[in-house]
Amino acid sequence: MGATEDLDYPQIIVQYSSGFLISKVMFTACELGVFDLLLESGEPLSSDAIAACLGTSTTGMERLLDACVGLKLLAVEMTQEGALYRNTEISNIYLTKSSPKSQYHIMMYYSNTVYLCWQHLTDAVREGRNQYERAFCISSKDPFGAMYRSEEEMLKFMAGQNSVWSICGRDVLAAFDLSPFTQIYDLGGGGGALARECVSLYPNSTVTIYDLPKVVQVAKEQFVSPEERQIAFHEGDFFKDSIPEAELYILSKILHDWDDDRCKLLLTRVYKACKPGGGVLLVESLLNEDKSGPLETQLYSMNMLVQTEGKERTAAEYSKLLEAAGFGVIQVKRTGKLYDAVLGRK
Repeated sequence: MGATEDLDYPQIIVQYSSGFLISKVMFTACELGVFDLLLESGEPLSSDAIAACLGTSTTGMERLLDACVGLKLLAVEMTQEGALYRNTEISNIYLTKSSPKSQYHIMMYYSNTVYLCWQHLTDAVREGRNQYERAFCISSKDPFGAMYRSEEEMLKFMAGQNSVWSICGRDVLAAFDLSPFTQIYDLGGGGGALARECVSLYPNSTVTIYDLPKVVQVAKEQFVSPEERQIAFHEGDFFKDSIPEAELYILSKILHDWDDDRCKLLLTRVYKACKPGGGVLLVESLLNEDKSGPLETQLYSMNMLVQTEGKERTAAEYSKLLEAAGFGVIQVKRTGKLYDAVLGRK
């Protein structure tokens, strides 16, 4: 038997081609409220009962529930009355809205926004640019103008980002000992979840979220209460407006939105504002140096193609950008989770 015949190519292709179907099953169950209903019920429910509560067809709901069982998002018990469904631990923790680690909002953002851009991935590869014009009939020249095209879209994006930091924010902030830095600016800090994790981990610090005026307004109204006194806000465009002096600047998932020239511009502005002895913490998903993986980061880089002007990079590429801006003593920590940390010092 030849070497190629030993490989089960058909099964690999089937698994890869069904990825879209798998994610849409999970997104749909979230959107309909299946996991929330089962959590609130406190007991397993039949497909008929779930369909009645959620206002769906019985046949459609039964197939959705069975697919979720296959994905290990639900468990099923066969009784004399028929099949009864309940959440798995994974669903209770990550797919119900009420969980502190809920990923519901990022799921909905992917389902209703990101997927529309990905439908034009072939065009993005051909053209080398984001696909907002095709997906939403709006200009692609300002990615964040497109991303924040309405308050509803901005709110969905911010809530989704908060979901991400609820499960991996502490990992990146604990990658280095940041306790010497007490005056911190979180550039593009959005809904404040990472800032909240930072002041929790480093109680002697204060974090100022620097973001666009409309983002700050929504953050104050929806995400950060006035009682959280260690978190402050600064309105502005960090590419154009002045950046106040601070000991540490956090750029979490910022540089991957932009090309090298824009990254160098921003990092140079940060370097000039940074106090001597201070630094900048980059939070990004790092590619292997040969760009052979991780797969998640490679897929994120494709998402940057369809949604932004940037890409995912290697640790060496981020270090080169930091050095070009003037930062030295660069350290890299891989967390083993979704995002890694790079610290540059002035």
